[in-house]
Amino acid sequence: ARYNRWQNASLYAAADSLSDEERRKDRGAFFKSIHASLNHLLWADHMWLSRISDAPRPSTPLSESASYRDDWDGLKRDRLACDERLIAWADAITDDWLAGDLIWRSSLMQSDMIKPKWLVVSHIFNHQTHHRGQIHAMLTAAGAKPQDTDLILVERLAT
Repeated sequence: ARYNRWQNASLYAAADSLSDEERRKDRGAFFKSIHASLNHLLWADHMWLSRISDAPRPSTPLSESASYRDDWDGLKRDRLACDERLIAWADAITDDWLAGDLIWRSSLMQSDMIKPKWLVVSHIFNHQTHHRGQIHAMLTAAGAKPQDTDLILVERLAT
């Protein structure tokens, strides 16, 4: 979760160096733009937090996740708060909790889902990594300079 916060801060700082028009430009990625991709990631983290904790469920459907937060400053504030919540949640989970199953209703699959909690946690952070890679590429192509992404550097993130 701390790596997640570190990488999100890097991407948002790089995106801050671009104009709003540049952040919203269609760059051919799955969610088209930097802004839309960052929106989807925030939406997904909010959705997963609602399934694994007492966080509220987003009222926005998956189909609108790329436009979850229109305002850039609001998106940044919500990302920071979400990252802090993920860290607090990760610090509090136990081995016993991870050994159980998570049951939730998937609107995408139109069914109830049951998966091991350890797998769900892996998915949450892998999903972030996947889309952050896309965002990193878009930022780099736009001339912005995100920080290094190497997980091996996470040791300096102890707090």
